[in-house]
Amino acid sequence: MCGRVRRAFKYRFYPTDEQAAELSKTFGCVRKVYNLALEARTEAWDQRRERIGYIGTSAMLTAWKRTEELAFLNEVSSVPLQQALRHLQAAFSSFWAKRARYPRFKSRKKSRESAEYTRSAFRWRDGSLVLAKMSEPLNIRWSRPLPMNVTPSTVTVSRDGAGRWFVSLLCEDPAVQPLPPSGRAVGIDVGLDHLLTLSDGEKVANPRHERGGRLALRRAQRALHRKQKGSNNRAKAQLKVGRVHARIADRRADHLHKITTRLVRENQTLVIEDLAVAGMVSNRHLARAIADAGWRRFRELLDYKAAWYGRTVIAVDRWLPSSKLCSACGALAKTMPLQVRVWTCGCGATHDRDVNAARNILAAGLAVAVCGAGVRPQRSTPGGQSAVKQKALRREP
Repeated sequence: MCGRVRRAFKYRFYPTDEQAAELSKTFGCVRKVYNLALEARTEAWDQRRERIGYIGTSAMLTAWKRTEELAFLNEVSSVPLQQALRHLQAAFSSFWAKRARYPRFKSRKKSRESAEYTRSAFRWRDGSLVLAKMSEPLNIRWSRPLPMNVTPSTVTVSRDGAGRWFVSLLCEDPAVQPLPPSGRAVGIDVGLDHLLTLSDGEKVANPRHERGGRLALRRAQRALHRKQKGSNNRAKAQLKVGRVHARIADRRADHLHKITTRLVRENQTLVIEDLAVAGMVSNRHLARAIADAGWRRFRELLDYKAAWYGRTVIAVDRWLPSSKLCSACGALAKTMPLQVRVWTCGCGATHDRDVNAARNILAAGLAVAVCGAGVRPQRSTPGGQSAVKQKALRREP
């Protein structure tokens, strides 16, 4: 890894009534501009097969501000509005590259409320942050220090479903440097009974944060549905539901951050399965459990932390029959029922199902690293399903 790492530092802050009103107005304008630009680009393509880019939507924004109907867009900083158009352009680029689906309209009730400010729209001085259209600095709770002698390049302000306000400062962090080389390599098998099983035999329990907060969530949602739509009491009940969700999400994120940081610090090479999480959550029996486990977020954290600290992440093919291969002799079992957690190979080796899978994942990943070997030859396996798909069919205990 070369050059300094750009890292976001997120803090909670407590706005004044005037600041909250200004930011709420900005969130609404950002959402409006994004939706207008998406509508314009979609209609241009559907009706005239014309592709409009960022420059075209930026010119549209100028015209919209001059109309009587959209004159309120002039009341907020123009920078977050321009950034919304850039985000839309990035969303279309991902769609054209087949990395994401077609951009969707932002919902007032469901979409994340946020606004991004570049350097021309905020003033940073000695730990004091003043945003455009505001006269007072934000009251930020500095839970951890920023790197010394750095100035944020962008500032993103957001509000979550629990009514909490956050500010994210994007800075260069000179403290993030590659770790000393380590000769250790580990294979990682993810699951639901145990969140992770490592090739060295370690098993990381699945905390099931959503299950632990399910009773509180059920009560809060029932109270919400008893309130009259549009009433103040319903708004208060909605905040209570949001707080339960936020508490669950915070616990899950904290757990995943601690696990991934430890794995990256201890191992030079980390081998995982290339899971098709989007397809697996389509199973209605397991969607809640898989989402609660956070497999996708685990992969994201592992990838960027490995890039920060000079580690290597290898993703082996999802069709590798890791559970049915003997890690001692390489024999492939014809069948492996899901209820079988310990099995004995014909060579005499006795395997824990998950540990054996992690060891096979490690071996396949090291083969790829050493000689570029593929792991697809055994895609068609007896029974017609990979170990990953078998896990997706297993009901949560």
